[in-house]
Amino acid sequence: MKWVTLISFIFLFSSATARNLQRVARDSGHKSEIAHRYNDLKEETFKAVTLITFAQYLQKCSYEGLSNLAKDVLALAQTCAANEDAPDCGKPLPTIFLDKICQVEQLRDSYGAMADCCAKADPERNECFLSFKVLQPDFVQPYQRPASDVICKEYQDNRVSLLGHFIYTVARRNPYLYAPTILSLAADYEHALQDCCKESDVNACLDEKVYQIFHSKKVSVKQHYFCGVLKKFGERTFKANLLVRLSQKYPKAPLSEVTKIVHESSGVHKECCEGDMIECMDDRAELMTYVCSKQDILSSKIKDCCEKPVVERSQCIIEADFDDKPEDLPSLVEKYVQNKEVCKSFEAGHDEFLSEFVYEYGRRHPEFSTQLILRVAKGYEALLEKCCKTDNPAECYANAVEELNKHIQETQDVVKTNCELLNAHGEADFLKAILIRYTKKMPQVSTDTLLEIGKKMTAVGTKCCQLPEERRLPCSEGYLSIVIQDMCKRQETTPINDQVSHCCSDSYAYRRPCFTAMGIDTKYVPPAFDPEMFSFDEKLCSATPAERAAGEMKLLVNLIKRKPQMTEEQIKTIAEGFTTMVDKCCKQSDIETCFGEE
Repeated sequence: MKWVTLISFIFLFSSATARNLQRVARDSGHKSEIAHRYNDLKEETFKAVTLITFAQYLQKCSYEGLSNLAKDVLALAQTCAANEDAPDCGKPLPTIFLDKICQVEQLRDSYGAMADCCAKADPERNECFLSFKVLQPDFVQPYQRPASDVICKEYQDNRVSLLGHFIYTVARRNPYLYAPTILSLAADYEHALQDCCKESDVNACLDEKVYQIFHSKKVSVKQHYFCGVLKKFGERTFKANLLVRLSQKYPKAPLSEVTKIVHESSGVHKECCEGDMIECMDDRAELMTYVCSKQDILSSKIKDCCEKPVVERSQCIIEADFDDKPEDLPSLVEKYVQNKEVCKSFEAGHDEFLSEFVYEYGRRHPEFSTQLILRVAKGYEALLEKCCKTDNPAECYANAVEELNKHIQETQDVVKTNCELLNAHGEADFLKAILIRYTKKMPQVSTDTLLEIGKKMTAVGTKCCQLPEERRLPCSEGYLSIVIQDMCKRQETTPINDQVSHCCSDSYAYRRPCFTAMGIDTKYVPPAFDPEMFSFDEKLCSATPAERAAGEMKLLVNLIKRKPQMTEEQIKTIAEGFTTMVDKCCKQSDIETCFGEE
């Protein structure tokens, strides 16, 4: 179905002109938001992003069904572009999309309680719909490309349909993936087809390139994480995190430019997280056009990105390396510790003063995680709040460096200890150590979920501990924060315990140290002993090494759930006993009797 003529959508923005960063739309200069966005994006990209929007809300709908909805919205956009006073043209874009969704026949048959969202008023209606999005749902298979013997002909003869189905599948499987990113993936996919269809072994070429597309750009999890941070901790915390990141990425840029980009970027993230992909696409494209217009003062690392079409440009800029920090940056001690007028500046403009501190600290420390720099800033803020009330503030905050270094030392020690454990003992023992720690911290969590969390944390270690020293810390804490966020999201619907609830809600910057410092849950009452949980049969003997290892891990978790006070030595004895039991009983003629006795 030719709902979309994606011809050259990848190169659509190549002639985009730079516009003022403060959008005219925000100044209410347009009667019709849909007409304004249609005129900005042009037909091909508007249609593509409309499909993405519907696919992310209506994840069970067919390509053809969503194409019809997209066609209706396109028709309205074209009407409004010709006459902004036409019916429905003054509606906000989210309202237009949600009205269309609520008009879908048999919505309740396919989506059940989600249909109840239609009875709510905006913006609650949108919040309701967002809550029903399913991350990587079972009912949507990952993108399956056509067989290599037909894909090149398909691309040549029916490019629009091929790319349309790619976009549709990626969008409905990844409902939090930003529209600009999906179109960037589609551009990469098209480039792969263009390159591989010239090769003798199309299959091998595509296998490698398509794998890289989906695995080198695992941004869906990160974008979902950003949306979670924005929703849980609010815009102020989100902007602070962004300020750290951009100060690290653009250390030569003046603070005024960094804060301007932080403000605009935060708005774009908010649009994307709220499912408003048309505005997200348009505003991010404009933001990147602005960034490229300022690249001389921002970064030397984005020149190649800025020469790409805008659809590919934004993801390239986001993934670009940090710029080299200036060599002549003075020490911060003189300005923020030795200066006797610190309290005057702090009290005169609290937020501005701390923003400048975060910016100056971030641009000097690309080797730290954003969360660690926020902890340093919060520690400095707490110190000034205490000291500025004393008779001699300068004497009080004279030890600021030593106080703030405690945050740095704690984080460096955690990374060092865990990487040494992983490198010395391997993934299996590392996973075992993680499971022991976290089963004691939150024994209420199901065995399978604890195993899942343990494997994710082990994967973080495997990924980050092999990196150079200066990249280990931001990698480790960055990815651990995503794992912790996932745990905290589950905690909201299925409360675990008071300790976990406190760590999840108290402070974004301190979440990881809070989980690290968490002790045994003293309020936990172990379940009664269940012999069935510790019964083994001959299947264990025919199991693969991986299955046997999983069985041992489950036994370990279930034991700790029943005896949380077990010592390391007791756990080690039981683990060795399990291996000995399996080796012994699997050699016997009556395996099950042996297991029962052992």
